[in-house]
Amino acid sequence: MKPLHQIIKKPLITEKTTAQKEAGEVVAFEVARDANKIEIKQAVEKAFKVKVANVNTALVAGKVKRVGRQFGKRSNFKKAYVTLAEGHKIDFFGV
Repeated sequence: MKPLHQIIKKPLITEKTTAQKEAGEVVAFEVARDANKIEIKQAVEKAFKVKVANVNTALVAGKVKRVGRQFGKRSNFKKAYVTLAEGHKIDFFGV
C-alpha cells in the first residue's frame, strides 16, 4: 500500500461538504487519481482512527480558466465521499 499522504491529498471543506458532514457523517477528500475505494477506506481508517462504512468516488474535470487573452485548464482530480460508521467523527479544526 502507498503511504497515506499519497492517497489522501486534502480534505474538501466547502459549504456542501460541511452540510453533509453535519447531517450524515459524510466527509469529502481529494484523493490520488489512481487510488481505489479499498485503499481510500484503509487510509482514512488508519489516519483518523475511525470506522468507515462506505466510500463513493467521483472524477472531477478541471475547469477552463482565462486570464486576459490566455486560456488555461485546471487539473482533473478525484474526490472521495467517505461515510463514517455510527458514532465516529472526524474534526478537522479541533474546536
